[in-house]
Amino acid sequence: MIRATIFPGRYVQGPDALKALGRELKRFGDNAFVIADPFVFEKIIPSIKASLLKEVSAEIIEFNGECSDEEIDRLSAIAKGKTEVLVGIGGGKALDTAKAVAHNLKIPVVIVPTIASTDAPCSALSVVYTPEGEFKRFIFFPKNPDLVLLDSKVIADAPARFLVSGMGDALATWFEARSCEIGNAKNMTGNPGSMTAYSLAKLCYETLLRYGEQAKNACEAHIVTPALEKVIEANTLLSGLGFENGGLAAAHAIHNGLTVLEETHRYFHGEKVAVGTLASLFLTGKDPAVIDEVYDFCETVGLPTTLAEIGLGDATDEQLMKVASASCAEGETIHNELVEITPQTVFSAIKAADAYGKYRKQE
Repeated sequence: MIRATIFPGRYVQGPDALKALGRELKRFGDNAFVIADPFVFEKIIPSIKASLLKEVSAEIIEFNGECSDEEIDRLSAIAKGKTEVLVGIGGGKALDTAKAVAHNLKIPVVIVPTIASTDAPCSALSVVYTPEGEFKRFIFFPKNPDLVLLDSKVIADAPARFLVSGMGDALATWFEARSCEIGNAKNMTGNPGSMTAYSLAKLCYETLLRYGEQAKNACEAHIVTPALEKVIEANTLLSGLGFENGGLAAAHAIHNGLTVLEETHRYFHGEKVAVGTLASLFLTGKDPAVIDEVYDFCETVGLPTTLAEIGLGDATDEQLMKVASASCAEGETIHNELVEITPQTVFSAIKAADAYGKYRKQE
């Protein structure tokens, strides 16, 4: 059996890592094109511009806020023929746009997240939306980013909710990868993953349980500690490698189902993935001790454990059945689970997870 595992070319993380951005870029050439989201353009670029330009020449363009084909084409036209390396700095949509522009221009791409809220920065894919913000399509790239660089001071200065959301996204990694490992399910390469991928997925889960609470406390205090560094790495690198190489299953499919209800749209990706993970525990019949371990973790760091906490406190059974049906759509990753998958079994799992979350809050 052929197994495949893919990685970013280089991963750099630590306090003041942004000050080393110019030196890192010089490995790829002397001319850079930087796409910065509006917050970064106003608040961060002024503080790193001198050190950046000391090493490379750089044109810095403000991102318009949406990863759309129109924005990708606009920035590709501006950067064409001018640059040897493409840089994205900011949140997920700016980073996804940078990946797509670099792919169009066939040049290296450097990804610089300013929050640790998802596991997408290391991945070889982008999510494209319409200019109005509606999901349009995925783009799968032939390689991962050439460099992912995270400044842990910048992460610590962001609201702790972003970090906690990243923990929610990362929480799913081991459970989904384990289902895929047992079933020899395909990962993002179209092949089953390696033992390295599954081991990193397990390490991701263990790191969250051990350091998650301390990391959240550090982020709330806007300080960098060893625990925060470990959780940033778990949210970004371990979870990124785990999902892309280990594979996805029920948690992310249920997340996708939850998005059919508009009430969930104001909640973060990782918050909804956490609810999907809890539901997956009941769907797959996990041991009660494991279920309690995961609920304990979510309650400790502040991840949602009930539907009310993602805007669905008044959701009807009819609405939840729509969620369940969408989760079971043809091609969804939930079919990588090793149990019976029907809208009814998923509906029951969602209801069971919500009921247990409510019960625990009453204790």
